[in-house]
Amino acid sequence: MSDRPRSMSTQEFYDRAPTSYLTVNFLTAAAIGASLLFLAGLTITGTVIALILATPLLVLFSPILVPAGMVTFLAAAGFLFSGGCGVTAITLLSWVYGYVTGKHPPGADQLDYARMKIADKAREMKERAKEYGQYVQHKAQEANQGY
Repeated sequence: MSDRPRSMSTQEFYDRAPTSYLTVNFLTAAAIGASLLFLAGLTITGTVIALILATPLLVLFSPILVPAGMVTFLAAAGFLFSGGCGVTAITLLSWVYGYVTGKHPPGADQLDYARMKIADKAREMKERAKEYGQYVQHKAQEANQGY
């Protein structure tokens, strides 16, 4: 292979050239993008001008606005938290109802598996405690017989 670039024929050049459909798409996207960029610039300029004009009023009324803003924020956060807890409770109750009625909701297999594992471990611990109790009772009888 040579390091020289291969010359392109006219047919290959036309085959690789974008179609008129792609050109129109590109020009449309560029026009929409430019107009949106212009609108974004106008918006940021208007926002900065409004902030410059409103700053004296904000400074003057800040002893009232800051506590009012905090109260509004805390009230909104409280309502959102309360609503989230309510939705969670309704979802949980719906899941439990489906589980109890045998509709097999998502996660029921994992719950059954965990319940079986806990029951097996509890049975095993009961047997170990019984064996240990017998061991301690046996040691106590040996100690009593030694006296």
